[in-house]
Amino acid sequence: MATVQMRVSAEDISNVPKGKERIPEPGILVIFGASGDLTKRKLLPALFHLRQNNLLPEQFAIVGVARRPLGEAFAKDMREGIVEFGGADTNDPKLDEFVSHISYFPLNFDQPSDYGGLNTELDRIDKERNIGGKRVFYLATAPEFFAGIIENLGAQGMAQPEKGVASIVIEKPFGHDLASARELNQQVNAVFQENQVFRIDHYLGKETVQNLLVFRFANGIFEPVWNRNFIDNVQITVAETLGVEGRGPFYEKAGALRDVVQNHMMELLALVALEPPSSFESESVRREKLKVWQAIPSIPVLNGVRGQYGPGLIGGQRVVGYRDEERVNPESGTETYAAFKLQIENWRWAGVPFYLRAGKRLKKRATEISIQFKQPPLLIFNRMTSGGGPCNEIQPNLLTIRIQPDEGIALRFGTKVPTTPEMTVCPVTMDFDYETAFGKSSANGYERLLMDAMLGDQTLFSHRDGVETTWALYTPILEAWAAKKPETFPNYFAGTWGPECADRLLEKDGHVWRNDLGRKP
Repeated sequence: MATVQMRVSAEDISNVPKGKERIPEPGILVIFGASGDLTKRKLLPALFHLRQNNLLPEQFAIVGVARRPLGEAFAKDMREGIVEFGGADTNDPKLDEFVSHISYFPLNFDQPSDYGGLNTELDRIDKERNIGGKRVFYLATAPEFFAGIIENLGAQGMAQPEKGVASIVIEKPFGHDLASARELNQQVNAVFQENQVFRIDHYLGKETVQNLLVFRFANGIFEPVWNRNFIDNVQITVAETLGVEGRGPFYEKAGALRDVVQNHMMELLALVALEPPSSFESESVRREKLKVWQAIPSIPVLNGVRGQYGPGLIGGQRVVGYRDEERVNPESGTETYAAFKLQIENWRWAGVPFYLRAGKRLKKRATEISIQFKQPPLLIFNRMTSGGGPCNEIQPNLLTIRIQPDEGIALRFGTKVPTTPEMTVCPVTMDFDYETAFGKSSANGYERLLMDAMLGDQTLFSHRDGVETTWALYTPILEAWAAKKPETFPNYFAGTWGPECADRLLEKDGHVWRNDLGRKP
């Protein structure tokens, strides 16, 4: 299959009108669970990149909070993380200036009296740096600490301060089923109002995910065919080659459905399927996403399959099966693969199947959305053409949106092979690649989300209604799976595309999974 590259010139970029820079008001970012990997690998590098681009206010502070007595070693460790994981130059003068804004406060999450000390420390920093009372609390802890931290913040008056404003950012998982999500929402909203709450999904910080809305609604040629009349099916894949990477206890409680499908994949589905919002404002976008999820009827258990990887080969290296991973039950019934067929019962999408699959230890790392269009109503060229090879069948048009690792958009269409006397139709692909067009980005997805949280923009964050609606769809599946232990686990080899039962999920509709994922050279 031939591929035509699409590039953006430096002149094109320079001619794009620059939007008004959005710089948050002065404030303090308080990170609970700051001794964990997320802070060092993602959050602090993201904040430093914002500082490099002059997108943080002059008066700001970052306070790490955790149980261990780290003291000044915390800022030093964060500096090393920014260099190692954020690509910063260790001699960059902006790095030391940025680190000077970082401090640490030891706190026992379960000890109410410690929060009074934290409040006093934040007031001291606020006065010293002339910040003005604004606080953003980021919960990067294990989920079991969420409720206690929130309750104690409220008890100290830190959620509704007399001066300034406060907001809270909560990492997933947001509940582990519908009942727990509702309970957590009640606990959060007993202290923070919904407009103060930012439930973060880092997938929504990725450029290609955000570009879905631009692609659909800033171009006049796609939206007219973005419906059941022209689209045959939609496939969304989140494939990983990694295993559980030492996180056995976490994954035993989560599994693929809770870890990826209910949150990341449902967000991607909503952005593909939503109606045009009246504006790119928080409430308009979130309202249309909620309508999509509400239009999905109950998912029959037979429309979902689960799998667990056994031993196999990844990149030529032999790897163990899930049950042999560190700190995993040797008889575990936890799924490392999940696939579903969904229907959206509304005017735009009725009859179009949406297929979702996510798995670990698969053949290739790729997160993609594949939108397959219907064949023309009349194939005036022979369906099978002469010559063999890649031009032996007229293939349907395919639009592919690559989320990671090689972000981009590709469109497949048929064209006549030149210099042949007969009408030999061959598929070609127009390929737009972000790195080729704009250069490699060091962004990790958190820059945009942290910036929006500090600005109070909730557009790319989850609302409690959406969280509960998606959990309502998948909780019956989880309950059915828990009631019947899988007898065939493990049911796929590491390094393959998953269990055979996932193939049968599509075969009954006359479809197949698209496994030629990723950008083609």
